[in-house]
Amino acid sequence: MAAAAGNVEFIRARSDKREYRRLLLPNALECLLISDADTDKAAACMEVGVGSFSDPEGLEGLAHFLEHMLFYASEKYPGEQDYTKYISEHGGSSNAFTSSETTNFYFDVNADNFEEALDRFAQFFIKPLMSQDAVLREIKAVDSEHKKNLLSDGWRMHQLQKHLASKDHPYHKFSTGSWETLETKPKERGLDIRLELLKFYENYSANLMHLVVYGKESLDCIQSLVESLFSHVKNMDQRSFKCPSQPLSAEHLQLLVKAIPIIEGDYLKISWPVTPNIQFYKEGPCRYLSHLIGHEGEGSIFHIIKELGWAMDLVAGAGSDSNEYSFFSVGMRLTDAGHDHMEDIIGMVFKYIHLLKEDGIHEWIFDELASINETEFHYQDKVHPISYVTATVSSMRLFPPEEWLVGESLPSKYAPNRINMILDELSPERVRILCESKKFEGSTNCAEPWYNTSYSIENVTPYMIKQWIQKAPTEKLYLPKPNIFVPKDLSLKEVPDKTPLSRLWYKPDMLFFTPKVYIIIDFHCPLSSHSPEAAVSTSLFVDLLVDYLNAYAYDAQIAGLFFSIYLTSTGFQVSVGGYNDKMRVLLHAIMKQIVNFVVKPNRFSALKETSVKDYQNFNFSQPYSQASYYLSLILEEKKWPLVEKLQALSKLESDSLAKFVPHLLSKTYLECYVQGNIEPGEAESIVQEIEDTIFNTPNSVFKPMSPSQYLVKRVIMLEKEIKCCYQIEGLNQKNENSSVVQYIQVHHDDALSNIKLELFSLISSQPAFNQLRTVEQLGYITYLSLRSDRGVWALEVVIQSTVKDPSYLDSRIDEFFKTFESKIHELSDKDFKRNVKSLIDSKLEKFNNLWEESGFYWGEIEAGTLKFDRVESEVALLRELKKEEFIEFFDEYIKVDAPQRRTVSVQVFSGNHLAEFKKAIAEADPPKTCRITDIFGFKRSRPLHRSLKGGPGLITMD
Repeated sequence: MAAAAGNVEFIRARSDKREYRRLLLPNALECLLISDADTDKAAACMEVGVGSFSDPEGLEGLAHFLEHMLFYASEKYPGEQDYTKYISEHGGSSNAFTSSETTNFYFDVNADNFEEALDRFAQFFIKPLMSQDAVLREIKAVDSEHKKNLLSDGWRMHQLQKHLASKDHPYHKFSTGSWETLETKPKERGLDIRLELLKFYENYSANLMHLVVYGKESLDCIQSLVESLFSHVKNMDQRSFKCPSQPLSAEHLQLLVKAIPIIEGDYLKISWPVTPNIQFYKEGPCRYLSHLIGHEGEGSIFHIIKELGWAMDLVAGAGSDSNEYSFFSVGMRLTDAGHDHMEDIIGMVFKYIHLLKEDGIHEWIFDELASINETEFHYQDKVHPISYVTATVSSMRLFPPEEWLVGESLPSKYAPNRINMILDELSPERVRILCESKKFEGSTNCAEPWYNTSYSIENVTPYMIKQWIQKAPTEKLYLPKPNIFVPKDLSLKEVPDKTPLSRLWYKPDMLFFTPKVYIIIDFHCPLSSHSPEAAVSTSLFVDLLVDYLNAYAYDAQIAGLFFSIYLTSTGFQVSVGGYNDKMRVLLHAIMKQIVNFVVKPNRFSALKETSVKDYQNFNFSQPYSQASYYLSLILEEKKWPLVEKLQALSKLESDSLAKFVPHLLSKTYLECYVQGNIEPGEAESIVQEIEDTIFNTPNSVFKPMSPSQYLVKRVIMLEKEIKCCYQIEGLNQKNENSSVVQYIQVHHDDALSNIKLELFSLISSQPAFNQLRTVEQLGYITYLSLRSDRGVWALEVVIQSTVKDPSYLDSRIDEFFKTFESKIHELSDKDFKRNVKSLIDSKLEKFNNLWEESGFYWGEIEAGTLKFDRVESEVALLRELKKEEFIEFFDEYIKVDAPQRRTVSVQVFSGNHLAEFKKAIAEADPPKTCRITDIFGFKRSRPLHRSLKGGPGLITMD
């Protein structure tokens, strides 16, 4: 029986040049084929209509465990790493995730290697082996993943919400699995977990699968490839999982749940079960309501509670990964004052919902949103194929074929009755409120069983909410005004040294032809980080700028025009991106805000309080993040420790910040980057306008900077043949995970050395993962990667583990490098050439959109390397590279006893490994090692790598 190729008229973006075809295989597997002649990467994604909701009773996490197991061997490719090794050696990546009703597997690879990669991928769904040995090892990996999540508030609160739902609804279940659910308990019941796995795999039937395949070849070629590889997937004619409707019955509503989080900070979430938006996606009722309830402009809920100093952010919207149920939620981060006014805030939310009912539904608001969505759809940026296939595959399950590419992104039917239907569901009778705060410690009386989250429950009656509405603030709530930022002019422009105040880099868009622009204004302020006090003051100045601009710029963001202001190591940076039509209006507003900056004491207090909590929360971050922080502290000149910044921040007052800002801006140099749909004259006039606003106004605090003040932070040079070691206890001893980061500093940016190091990383990253995670089972988070700090290139190997202490982990990394030495020395000519080709392919990959291209050029400018022909020059060197030169480089810089090897190992010990920590710090140093006990003393004893960046007018081109 032949496959059916559907002749579907897809609704597609005007800017989309790809070709599409629907294909139904004889085994009922439905496919979407995508041909893109311009792509360098090919990708595929398979969605299987079986998720954690299908876990058998008492085998929690079985669907997630099966997802892990399919990455192992298959009958056709019996080597355990045949799939992942092939993908990583050919410039690709692969992953998977398990959600409630589906499991998704996806990968990408260099386009020329697609056929073989796809064949290996297809075997997941045809004949996986699932050996007994692999089963036991992968249960440990699932357990390690679970232990990583144990102290994560996101996972804890999600499970608490699930726990407080109907016990007979699958939503109630624990879904990720652990050693207890997949090994201990099944054994006690006399179950063979491998047999249970094989039995569960029978649910993986072709009629429940959707496949998206994205390649370079013609649609006919892709079709014949898919037919030959996927027709062998068995159709067991399984029925798709039918989720019972809402997981919350009356007893789970009208509740206030108070829960104790791990980290500092109070969060409030108000939610209601609602009819899923997917059932009315053409009308988009939830989209309309989330636009208004989540609005941040004047008259909105957020604007008022922010001005009152009660909240730091607010998000609103509906979501779930099911057709059958959904929750509409309003979530926010509260300040301490907000915590005390929680009832007033809840009252405000209900007051606004009441306003929406009273005021009625407005067609102009729906039309404005529809117009914005339409522009966004037709001028969407091209993304990586792997992102495109994963985003598109779920549409196949939910929408008719002609709408697969558009999904629910284009609501077009104005239906006030539908919006009112959802509004009616947002009632006091159906609400459920979750508040997270450490202030509840000592007053909770329940614990969620899987994560042991402490909580208590109170009833919230409609009468109580009525009282909260009455005592809520009297500030006026009103609907947003028409959005001035909606772009009207989407036409494409014709495109055919500076003053000491600034330098302009300009590049027209010659690739993507979209009506978009990207602008970066880099403020180089040498006084921004000369002390911990200066660093936290600059940070708070930037936070306040963003805060002040929020209400005004929120409309711009809705209309597809984004801005960000963020700290850099030498000052701060403003970037604006999106449609060029109204961009200057937004940019002008930002510059005016910087020039007219004043400290508003109420906003200062709220932002300082939040910032203090964020610093304190570093103690609760993952141990591998802590190890990475200590490494940066060791490497970077003038990086202030968090503890000193926290002390400085705690003492900072609003009047001292008001004095600091003019001081900060009194020495400034601007570097400007303009790229996109813009003419050169306009780019120059933008920069002139910025200069006029900033430097050339009466009483301006901005003063140009003299070249000698152009300072750039540098990286310390480690000593060759010496291994440095820094050992410290983890900041949260309740976290069972320890971690190590082994860092090998190799060279300063140089094309020939770069390609050799990149080649080593390409060849070794998958074997390192396989040995340290899959074979030795040291921990779920394990990787080897490249790293560059201010142009200094290095390798780093990271492991986070509950099973072994960091000294042991470090010794296993050394052992990996020792055993891998023979692999490098015995590398065949064929393997060497294949890896070189793979690296060339990934270097020649085209930019997908304006932001990626800008990222490359601005990266070169920011680093000071200015190698705009980097790709071409490095590819030319790769084509000439000899295997012997590569091996020589490995022997010289990377192998364990290499004469030029410069290493530091940062080891963070958890509460589980305190005995090992005491032993490690008491031991005498082995030869050729240097124990770091005082980071700053150590830094002062080391020379610095040179900076790649010259100052104004001093561009270094070497």
